[in-house]
Amino acid sequence: MALPSTVYKASVQLSDVDRGVYESLQATVAQHPSETAERLVARVLAYALFSEPELAFTKGLSATDEPDLWVIGPDGRTRLWVEVGLPDPERIVKAGRHAERVALLPCGKGLAVWEQQHLSRLARVANLTVVSIDQAFINVLAAQLERSIVWGVTITEGILYLTIGGETRETAIQVKMGSR
Repeated sequence: MALPSTVYKASVQLSDVDRGVYESLQATVAQHPSETAERLVARVLAYALFSEPELAFTKGLSATDEPDLWVIGPDGRTRLWVEVGLPDPERIVKAGRHAERVALLPCGKGLAVWEQQHLSRLARVANLTVVSIDQAFINVLAAQLERSIVWGVTITEGILYLTIGGETRETAIQVKMGSR
């Protein structure tokens, strides 16, 4: 019998000064049994970093033909495809052909090697944005992860400030490709 997903309730007060986005985001996020806490945190961070109306979590690891988050237009076409982690570059190239915009938040233990091997190849994907944040930042958030995620996120001048229970942490947002 397969293990069930763990369900998290996320509430993010977003003030993205850089993009002029001020929202109260609410989402139910399922963590697949094989998904790490770090990857789950990265998905919620991507939800804030690339926030726009209609952005939604998908089935994630349970559906190999879907990204981690997306925006589907009224005509059924993918307007925004958001990946988290270290995907196969062919997946990103394919997404770039089918989606209006593609965004990637690369993270994970092999990040430096993955970037060295694949970022230059992905440069040919004209509609791709690659944004990274410090892996240690993600690890600290994962260690504090609770089933009810309540974050205050402020993004200004390329710095992400995240407040949890009165404590604020910060990390730089590095735009490696495209624009956020």
